[in-house]
Amino acid sequence: MKQVIKELLFVVCALLMAPITLLYFVFAIILKKDAVLSSYSQLLSLMPGKLGVYLRAGFYRFVLTHCSPDAVISFLVLLSQADTEIAEGVYIGAQCNIGRCSIGKNTLLGSGVNVMSGKGQHNFDDLTQPIKDQGGYFEKISIGENCWLGNGAMIMANIGDGCIVGAGSVVINDMPAHSIVAGNPAKVIKNRLD
Repeated sequence: MKQVIKELLFVVCALLMAPITLLYFVFAIILKKDAVLSSYSQLLSLMPGKLGVYLRAGFYRFVLTHCSPDAVISFLVLLSQADTEIAEGVYIGAQCNIGRCSIGKNTLLGSGVNVMSGKGQHNFDDLTQPIKDQGGYFEKISIGENCWLGNGAMIMANIGDGCIVGAGSVVINDMPAHSIVAGNPAKVIKNRLD
């Protein structure tokens, strides 16, 4: 019965968000899609409590590449890239910044986690040009299933299934599945299978 009520709530919230979602698609045709998403994300992040979680899910499930309706996207979470995938059972804690990525099933992100769109977002080789004018590229970061990313972690590389990332860690290299990693730069401390 509880699951039926939850699913009904997801549908109702999606319907309530329909006018906002339609406006998003209109603006996305005229302006840059990611800029529009970023603006909407800032506004929607301010909705508090469970109702805010359900309303955000009602919006993001239609505008991201994929967003499960049961994903928990908490207060003050900012999303900046529409090419983002959020699988079933994902929990994203308060004040996270989410770039272009794919987050696997049942993964938990603590508060203040930054998932950047790779480590090549800014070029800085030309000393005669301002860094802001040198461009860069966005890559899609993959975070595996059943991971736990501690508060304040910065993710710039792929993370395998079943990984645990210590709070405040800076992940700049791909991490193999079932690793426990920590530090700046993050290093493998232990494999959970050992």
